[in-house]
Amino acid sequence: MNKTVSIIIPCRNEAEYIEKCVVSILNCNYPQELLSIYVCDGLSDDNTRNIISTIAKSNTNVHLIDNQKKSTPYGLNLGLKKCNASIKIILSAHATIHSDFIAENLNSLSLDKKIGCTGGVIENVYENETAEIIGLAMSSPFGVGNAHFRTGKKDGYVDTVAFGAYKKEIFDQIGYFDEDLDRNQDDEFNFRLLKNGFKIYLSSNIKSKYYVRGAYTKLFKQYYQYGYWKVFVNKKHKTITTARQLVPLFFVLFLFAGPLIGLIDIRLLILWCFIGIIYDVSALFFALKTTTQTSKAIKVAFTFLILHFSYGIGYLRGLVNFIIFGKSPSNKNATLSR
Repeated sequence: MNKTVSIIIPCRNEAEYIEKCVVSILNCNYPQELLSIYVCDGLSDDNTRNIISTIAKSNTNVHLIDNQKKSTPYGLNLGLKKCNASIKIILSAHATIHSDFIAENLNSLSLDKKIGCTGGVIENVYENETAEIIGLAMSSPFGVGNAHFRTGKKDGYVDTVAFGAYKKEIFDQIGYFDEDLDRNQDDEFNFRLLKNGFKIYLSSNIKSKYYVRGAYTKLFKQYYQYGYWKVFVNKKHKTITTARQLVPLFFVLFLFAGPLIGLIDIRLLILWCFIGIIYDVSALFFALKTTTQTSKAIKVAFTFLILHFSYGIGYLRGLVNFIIFGKSPSNKNATLSR
């Protein structure tokens, strides 16, 4: 428990959340003399910078760093290279941590010398009904597959976590976050970590809260970009990093195929409709597992559709741009999202 710890928070225009985030870290039960916080701000034009500066005046372990490129991975790397702590943790400005978040990460990191990264389960915080619906959908296996840090279904070894805590030597051995990636930079980094023989451990004792986006348009954009950038990651590594990423793509191709196969054989169109009904029934079944209110369950089922369709469309667009035409990522899909 005597290890130095740094927490890196990339952000831009997070005046509504950044104080809650930083204060939760300052209030944790880890010795403040061993803890440092680096807020890497993408030149916010709201009150974010003033809030951080005010907190820093009375807390010398809080540091504000200018992220001139306004890019998430660039901001992460600024903080990671600035600090020399034994343990480095990345965090979203939309998150707050439990009082023993740091201590539990250190406990998990000590379980096996091959564990290079640890993380925990996220508890969603809802500020309106839409945010609640989105959070329920994102905590269901039907919505996000085996993303255990969202569903909370597993303690043990996983392929990725949110808000990872990393041993310093990991960055010394495999480098830093890929600054070409606006999205999926943490997934890509964790893929490299596993590829180099390290392990990632998920513990339900490591607790944090996340303020869920409260708009379907933001959710659509978020998951569209996840799918889009995932293809770019695959191209870089010349492999499919996880099998579950292909499911939304097949879902979208299935949707588009319906009218075409109906021209070939009406029986195929009937089969297409039948499979579609199975999807709808399954979506409602899993939605009812998240809430007992039928009206909310219908909205959760609709949110499943947004998650799957937006990711699949983004993935399809990525295939066309990166694989077929060999294009570079567009500026339209390069925005600071944390």
